Amino acid sequence: MIDRPGLAEFLRRRREELSPAEVGLPETSRRRTPGLRREEVAVLAGVSSDFYARLEQARGSDPSESVVTALARVLRCTPDERDHLFRLAGVPVPPRRVARAVDPGLLQLAAHLEDLPTLVYNDLGDVLYANALDDALACRRELRPGRDSNVYRRWFTRPDSRDRVPEADRGRLSATHVSNLRATYSRRGEDDQITRLVADLAAHSAEFRTLWDRHDVAVRRSDLKDVQHPSVGLIRLRCQVLMTPEADLRMRVLLPLEGTDAAEKLALLRVIGIQQFLDAE
Repeated sequence: MIDRPGLAEFLRRRREELSPAEVGLPETSRRRTPGLRREEVAVLAGVSSDFYARLEQARGSDPSESVVTALARVLRCTPDERDHLFRLAGVPVPPRRVARAVDPGLLQLAAHLEDLPTLVYNDLGDVLYANALDDALACRRELRPGRDSNVYRRWFTRPDSRDRVPEADRGRLSATHVSNLRATYSRRGEDDQITRLVADLAAHSAEFRTLWDRHDVAVRRSDLKDVQHPSVGLIRLRCQVLMTPEADLRMRVLLPLEGTDAAEKLALLRVIGIQQFLDAE
């Protein structure tokens, strides 16, 4: 079913974010507002100006799949944004299965990354694998199944999950989590698992509800991450996410940021983590 208000908002935001040059139009000094004009989008997509205007006004007839495809092309949507646009327009998005196990090849690769904090999770945020160094970095004794093993549930419903993230970075990370989840929501359509997850997060977190309503869509593939660890202090890391599109698995690897002492601190943390494991035995 079409989400007219959501579609109208998304189209307007994407249109305003594009410059004429990005779509091959000449720049002029007479533009009073940023981005493309409605008429320009309509011409490039091959629809009438009135039809497109009604879409941005949340009224009129439903767009066809071919029209939505054209709009995604004109508005230079990323694959994640394109899936989101299709869902808002009521156009079926091909379903994808939720991975519940780590592929043997991916697991073998993860096993070779013991010197780097490594995590594997599916696109719903369910963690399927974490190595010992990642456990030590997160001060995690064990990865308990269920709600506690979901990245998004922990972040938005467990305040203690933010303790090791500097306060200045928390808002940005919250927005990143939500835009990641928006991409999953767009791909999976009416999948009960994603709709239940979103409803649960919205019920428990005002911050999540606010960010969700912004309709930002993107899958994080790289980032910088600071971790304040109680034993070794601040660790500055480069976050790299490797993806397997067929199964929607993500491997998140944290690498020492160049020019910092992160490599030495990770090495120390690995020793501390092993020692804590031996002490627990």
